[in-house]
Amino acid sequence: MLPILIGAAVAFLLLFLTAVKFVKERSALVVERFGKYNRILHPGLNFLIPVLDKVSRSINLKIQQMNVHVETKTKDNVFIKLQASVHVQVMSNKVKEACYELDDPYAQISSYIFDVVRAEVPKLDLDDVFVRKDDIANAVKAELSENMEIYGFRIIQTLITDIDPDGLVKESMNRINAARRNKEALSEDAEGRKIAKIKDAEADKESKRLHGEGVAEQRLAIIKGFADSVEDFSNTLQDVSPVEIMQFVLLTQHYDTIKDIGEKNSSILVPYSPGTIKSLQEQIMEGTFLSDEMRELKKNQKVVKKDVKSFKDKEKQILDIDQNIDSI
Repeated sequence: MLPILIGAAVAFLLLFLTAVKFVKERSALVVERFGKYNRILHPGLNFLIPVLDKVSRSINLKIQQMNVHVETKTKDNVFIKLQASVHVQVMSNKVKEACYELDDPYAQISSYIFDVVRAEVPKLDLDDVFVRKDDIANAVKAELSENMEIYGFRIIQTLITDIDPDGLVKESMNRINAARRNKEALSEDAEGRKIAKIKDAEADKESKRLHGEGVAEQRLAIIKGFADSVEDFSNTLQDVSPVEIMQFVLLTQHYDTIKDIGEKNSSILVPYSPGTIKSLQEQIMEGTFLSDEMRELKKNQKVVKKDVKSFKDKEKQILDIDQNIDSI
């Protein structure tokens, strides 16, 4: 009797375990009875009729990602490989359609992706494919949403995650980019040299201006020094004429110049002899005398002009007197 009870208890326990089903969150179980669809078991505790009910398959209700690699060519005849990533989810209210309508839903989704990508990419040049990859992804999403939602598959998002042109094309693109950047670098370098030359020219201009101002101030100082020297000589030596004083100052300046030349590191050969000194003095005296003669000549011309003017005034006055006498 006891073995029978134990066997019955074991059999009941087995039937209970086969009748109870625990369904995980974000998943669903499809139940068939005698091979025919019966119902969907949702997350939580569920019961089956032993022997009659059978779980045919489990459906994942989470968002899943599909990666599809497509090879196609662009409008400018460049072959590229694209990777399209599709986020797809089984709709909880259409689990039956997702389970029974399509034999291999993910293969059919891949077919739609191939069809759309190979229809959109040939319309674009290679550069436009990189720029407008979002347009391609949106086209894929629109096509999949229109055709897959009736079978219980919701398209959450579609992305173009990789664009890989042919190796030779990528190498050519890199060379073009490098050449463009080298051109920009040369342009910037030339612009820098231009600015440097302009700045050097401005600095040279400013330097020459300052040098000219310095030379002018130096000459003014020399002239002022000469004037002070002549004035001091005139105040000290009453019997010496200004001409003699100027000759002395010029000779002194000449000797100072010879001294400066001799103190320089480089040697300069200058013709120099007592006769040279005498000739220099004579030239200075001749220049002084010539200046005095020209000054005296100008003074006499002014006197002659003044005398002529006085004679004409007197003649006019006499004529005026004769006219007055005739009128009387």
